[in-house]
Amino acid sequence: MTIPKDIPEKWFPIILPLKWKKEGLSSSTKLRKRAEEERRVRANDREYNEKFQYASNCIMTSKYNIITFLAVNLFEQFQEVANTYFLFLLILQLIPQISSLSWFTTIVPLVLVLSITAVKDATDDYFRHKSDNQVNNRQSQVLIGGILQKEKWMNVRVGDIIKLENNQFVAADLLLLSSSEPHSLCYIETAELDGETNMKVRQSLSVTSELGGPNSLAQFNGEVVCEPPNNKLDRFCGTLYWKDCKYALSNQNMLLRGCVLRNTESCYGLVIFAGPDTKLMQNSGHTKFKRTSIDRLMNTLVLWIFGFLVCMGVILAIGNAVWEKEVGALFQSFLPWDPPVDNFLFSAFLSFWSYVIILNTVVPISLYVSVEVIRLGHSYFINWDRRMFCTRSNTAAEARTTTLNEELGQVEYIFSDKTGTLTQNIMIFNKCSINGHAYGEVMDIQGSLQKRAQPLDFSAWNPLADCGFCFYDQSLLEAVMVGEPAVHEFFRVLSLCHTVMSEEKSEGELMYKAQSPDEGALVTAARNFGFVFRSRTPGTITTHELGNAVTYTLLAILDFNNIRKRMSVIVRNPEGRIRLYCKGADTVLFERLHSCNQEMMNITSDHLNEYAGDGLRTLAVAYRDLSEEQWEKWSERYRGADKATDCRDDRLAAAYEEIEQDMMLLGSTAIEDKLQEGVPETIAILSLANIKIWVLTGDKQETAVNIGYSCKMLRDDMTEIFIVNGHTVQSVREELRKARERMLESARTRDGGKEAEAQGWGGACGNGCEGGAANCTPDESKCPAPQAPPSSLLESISGEFALVISGHSLAHALEADMEREFLETACACRAVICCRVTPLQKAMVVELVKHHKKAVTLAIGDGANDVSMIKTAHIGVGISGQEGIQAVLASDYSFSQFRFLQRLLLVHGRWSYLRMCRFLCYFFYKNFAFTMVHFWFGFFCGFSAQTVYDQYFITLYNIVYTSLPVLAMGIFDQDVPEQRSLEYPKLYEPGQLNLLFNKREFFICIAQGIYTSVVLFFIPYGVLSHATQSNGVPLADYQTFAVTTATALVIVVSVQIALDTGYWTAINHFFIWGSLGTYFTILFAMHSSILFSIFPKQFHFLGTAHNTLGQPLVWLTIALSTVICIVPVLAFRFLKLDLKPQLSDTVRYTQLVRQKKRKPCGRAGRGVGRAEATGGSALGRLGRGGSRRSGYAFAHQEGFGELITSGKNMRLSSMALATFASRHSSSWIDTLRKKKHANSTSSHSTPPNGDDTTQAPPLSAASSVTGPQDATLGEAGQACNESVVKNSPDEIALGVVRCTEREVGGYGAGTVQEAVFVERGAGPRTSGAGSQPSIEEETSSGE
Repeated sequence: MTIPKDIPEKWFPIILPLKWKKEGLSSSTKLRKRAEEERRVRANDREYNEKFQYASNCIMTSKYNIITFLAVNLFEQFQEVANTYFLFLLILQLIPQISSLSWFTTIVPLVLVLSITAVKDATDDYFRHKSDNQVNNRQSQVLIGGILQKEKWMNVRVGDIIKLENNQFVAADLLLLSSSEPHSLCYIETAELDGETNMKVRQSLSVTSELGGPNSLAQFNGEVVCEPPNNKLDRFCGTLYWKDCKYALSNQNMLLRGCVLRNTESCYGLVIFAGPDTKLMQNSGHTKFKRTSIDRLMNTLVLWIFGFLVCMGVILAIGNAVWEKEVGALFQSFLPWDPPVDNFLFSAFLSFWSYVIILNTVVPISLYVSVEVIRLGHSYFINWDRRMFCTRSNTAAEARTTTLNEELGQVEYIFSDKTGTLTQNIMIFNKCSINGHAYGEVMDIQGSLQKRAQPLDFSAWNPLADCGFCFYDQSLLEAVMVGEPAVHEFFRVLSLCHTVMSEEKSEGELMYKAQSPDEGALVTAARNFGFVFRSRTPGTITTHELGNAVTYTLLAILDFNNIRKRMSVIVRNPEGRIRLYCKGADTVLFERLHSCNQEMMNITSDHLNEYAGDGLRTLAVAYRDLSEEQWEKWSERYRGADKATDCRDDRLAAAYEEIEQDMMLLGSTAIEDKLQEGVPETIAILSLANIKIWVLTGDKQETAVNIGYSCKMLRDDMTEIFIVNGHTVQSVREELRKARERMLESARTRDGGKEAEAQGWGGACGNGCEGGAANCTPDESKCPAPQAPPSSLLESISGEFALVISGHSLAHALEADMEREFLETACACRAVICCRVTPLQKAMVVELVKHHKKAVTLAIGDGANDVSMIKTAHIGVGISGQEGIQAVLASDYSFSQFRFLQRLLLVHGRWSYLRMCRFLCYFFYKNFAFTMVHFWFGFFCGFSAQTVYDQYFITLYNIVYTSLPVLAMGIFDQDVPEQRSLEYPKLYEPGQLNLLFNKREFFICIAQGIYTSVVLFFIPYGVLSHATQSNGVPLADYQTFAVTTATALVIVVSVQIALDTGYWTAINHFFIWGSLGTYFTILFAMHSSILFSIFPKQFHFLGTAHNTLGQPLVWLTIALSTVICIVPVLAFRFLKLDLKPQLSDTVRYTQLVRQKKRKPCGRAGRGVGRAEATGGSALGRLGRGGSRRSGYAFAHQEGFGELITSGKNMRLSSMALATFASRHSSSWIDTLRKKKHANSTSSHSTPPNGDDTTQAPPLSAASSVTGPQDATLGEAGQACNESVVKNSPDEIALGVVRCTEREVGGYGAGTVQEAVFVERGAGPRTSGAGSQPSIEEETSSGE
């Protein structure tokens, strides 16, 4: 850590512990952390190492112990403002002069909440203790005094030498000293460290590899000077000093804690970092705590409520002062003030605090407990969803957090990785171009492409062929058989130029382990075509070329990295010829070809463009012959760069660049990375839900663009696709400006001059509405306004645009002075693809949208390079795929297929948001109805802070009488079934617009609660004040009034939640009616003679409940109060349903009509709809012209080249690459409905308000309509131009996705056959033509 220079030394004891606490450092490392700039470790010398106070190897992830648990946990809990607030109220209640409530009314719920939280924390910490003890007590063999002794991990110290055996976990960060394997190699698995399941190779220094066994190692006293502890997993820099020599150390010499030793009998290592200093523990920092928008709104509302509470207290305190001065003074002779009170002002002061205590139930502590219980229930629903379970990988969906569920229902932007997220990351060698000839497509005799070709049988002539490899072009196999030199050389490159490791378990049974799936696919292709990579030693590569064993001398490997984008090998064949073989990205390789390759390069480029049209990943292949003189001269420079202690990487890169010139082009390869099942359908449905999807990928532009076409993010019928490739700030700004101008020009052309005329940005007429013109009336869109920011005009554009931007352009676009321009341009597009972006750039793009758009963002990825954006977004989703589980570990939600995202958002997310909003609205309503009765009562009790209800009712109201019904609603409620949520994606939009719970809805709930409190107080007060019993005894007593009011309150709020519940289950019935029964049971029990005889001082009013509820007048009063409270609510809801229905209301009603009116004639309407659809007009199709080459995706780290060429034997385990039978979904939503403009439609389709600038889109020509369709062609054409939800406050559009019963690859209900997109106002356009009845038309025709 770094200490600011302006902080005095005396402040270190205060500042450093806070920093250490955040970093989770143990006490033994604190003083050392302040000063450690480098680490010095001497082998076998504990006394020397201990003076540096290095951390021990004991780890402690737990927070508490038995002694400190209570104090520390309470301290943490009272850091929550709510808990501190209720503790403050409890203290006030302990003051007799101001407390009119018993202390247990607050302490019971507070203790309950604290206890539940403490039990949860204790349970979590118990498991952490258990895990820590399990790890700390693992056994390790430590070399002490020349003898190997068993020691617990916690007792291992820095400088110790440890022996590891096969399949053991590495105990600490070790410098590998020697190994049982040849050349001191060892093999490790790093899945626990970085999530990658492929094995990696480590090697010791040659000088220490000779030490061998314990006797020699006991004499080893070398000293290591290295960097201090850090969290960089892929880097280590240090120097070993031994015998007056120094040796450079790198990450290839290190074994990190958390790794597992594989396929290695034993090895020895020197402990460099231990315990909390290890890289594993340094990377286990806390994930940023995420809060939902509802949480933030609730915090604001709670502050408002507290201010309202203070205002009520002030009003009642003023009333008390006036009453005590004017009226109370008359009673001083027989009702004097209590001793501390000596004047009316002090009485008012005490009254204020008394009313703060009484009225605090407007924000009960049970609110926070209920919210957490509801969220926990929603998380379990996600975990239990069998439709999000992947049987192929045996992986279920997992909610890894319980705090973000309702945020899933408000997502506006999705940021997705490409490889492994949209695609399967399982590579298949599909096509290739060799010496200007393209192979891979199978043609019949007439020259047309064969649909059903049979795969070639390689086993007949190649016993080493992989039976799982499929290729269909016989001509390539014939070219190999006849011995075409270029073809042979091509596959020779693929069999030699790689870092794949091979293991042969039995004769002919080869297992390849590759760093990337691409590389494994290429080596497997060469294997099947007769060039079989068999084995490698440190200096040789052995292949079988057409059945003949050939051994090449491996002279050098010029390894891949993200900057070079290529790799090369230099080999000497048995005849003594030296040749360099290279493969890499075509854009990089073509720059390094000999000038004589121009014609060949042009032909190959054409083939690359063809492959790009199929969305394939490509790389180019080349070679160069080297003379002995050239090799000797270059190898001397290479060895010097390799041994350099400073700027080693730069020197190696310069050496590589020198030799990789004047190469001869052989051809190119094309690898298919198939889409995951259901990706196009998922993207289409999410787009209908007004969710914008951005793809952020490290692949090159052509690859990402073609995957965009494959998954239907990009379509040929889009208005325009903008490609930004500028390399300078000026060029990027100019390209973005031109894109915006084209959008405006397109909008003006389409609108025929009726939209706002914009001259650049100066004449922009903003609509003043966030979210575009869809949320504004037509008049507002046209009215003159002050100069608006560009976004207000851009967001009103309803065209189909897409933006593709490269990584170097994005770097400029993200600069502070240009980020707003980029954001405005991108947000006006339907799809955005960012190519060649780094993990940091991914996070920056997400942060940009989060900060400026104030929209809920979701990031989804499957690899370690996606972790940064997953942590940055509001919601992070990890896909457990081929790139390990690091993305899953950093995520909030995880599953195995991208297609599950639509169910996570449209079903679970929407329901969670709906349930939470309904819960909060009802909760605030019932508590204001409960609490405000005290306020009105204050005006009739001399402002004496007397409560209406008895203290037991106040205590039990929120934790017994009304808690379970609202919990049941918050957990189980639905507005429409899950099938309709997926069928009508537009149901998702209220969450994006935050319509169901906002400040307006909050005030409506508060107003309803206040109205209810007025009725519940004044109706019983007015009736009972003059009422008498049948025997003439007056009913106007305090307890009768209290019982009547409390009973009416419980009944009213129970009826209200019954009205609010949209989905009834047995649990809802049991909780609602059971709570009512519980109330009456407790009420009669508290006024019974039994409790009175046991606790006469606590239960004073014997038989009050029986006497009160035995009076018919009381029940009439309760009934009258209930009717007056509920009837206005019912009337308002009926009117709203009739005049201003929500989309969900329309969907429910339509579904009801469909179920009742299903007729055979309804199916005949499908043909009508289809016939009409073919008659419409569509936008002109924009061709997919231009060069779109797919890029070869290497691994996100450097290869094994340096190790392979170090003179060592690369033996690997028998772990096979996982292969899956990929299968495309049988169909997708072919086209979506496209919105027509007013000047292209007839006058009868004008909207009711007279505005003709926007029209509903027609039906796709490829659609097949399901459900009853009785409307005629004319009615259908008219209905499609009418709004489904008239005058709804959010002007929500309606999207319908219909599925047949045929199954789509095991996914959901079946193949998506229809998309109906009816929209009012401006909105996204989609392709297709025709017309189809709206829901209203369909409903009326069904009736």
